Amino acid sequence: MKGCGGMKKLICVKDVDDAEKQGQKTVYIDCNTIITPSAKDAARARGIEFSTETQVCKTKEPCETKSSCETKNSSVEKAPEPLKNCESGISSDMIYKVLKVMMDKGLLKGVLDSVSNKPYVAESDCSGLKLVRGNSVKFDTFDTGNPNAKVCYQELISKDDSSMSAGFLTIDHSSFDWKLTYEEIDYVIEGTLTITLNGKTFTVHPGDVLYVPSGSKVIWGSPDKVKLFYVTYPANWADLVS
Repeated sequence: MKGCGGMKKLICVKDVDDAEKQGQKTVYIDCNTIITPSAKDAARARGIEFSTETQVCKTKEPCETKSSCETKNSSVEKAPEPLKNCESGISSDMIYKVLKVMMDKGLLKGVLDSVSNKPYVAESDCSGLKLVRGNSVKFDTFDTGNPNAKVCYQELISKDDSSMSAGFLTIDHSSFDWKLTYEEIDYVIEGTLTITLNGKTFTVHPGDVLYVPSGSKVIWGSPDKVKLFYVTYPANWADLVS
């Protein structure tokens, strides 16, 4: 090729550094120029291009600053741009694929259940077995007839599951009158439970078990906040409450 004779010019990393310091985004070269691989990598990392075209200026007299200079439309050796995914972050398609794989493997089941409207997370078997995850239980307000009583509960085993009912109940610094038309067994998990029957008050502590026969008129209460696990028979106790 004509015009390609003469001494070769070598461009190294230092030349790229100098171009960056001068604010250059294009380094003009000719056929006698040799660019080292490390210089190409450095230019690519800094967004600097190598062009084989001559530098021309806009037709203004005198030629203004370097910022008014352009290059002719031509083939330009440009450092490859980063992948689009890396520029814009993780794509929605990538997130969807990851979530789908996790869902297929059942890894999101607990997460989805926790944000759902279900009162608790449970596993069951066709034999009738039912497992309720205690830390997933969401409590509802229990209507005691006393607006000053702070009582919440959640039925975990219902009449649809068994002939017995079971669940959690909490009483927070309050008390209320209640007449049992069913049998009940209570196990205190935490806090203090008080029950008054026939003028006598019994105090139930964590780990204690309490049985209350059907027909009892009692006053349930707690000086702090008690949480207990209850079992009733029959399971349709709510239908029997007058």
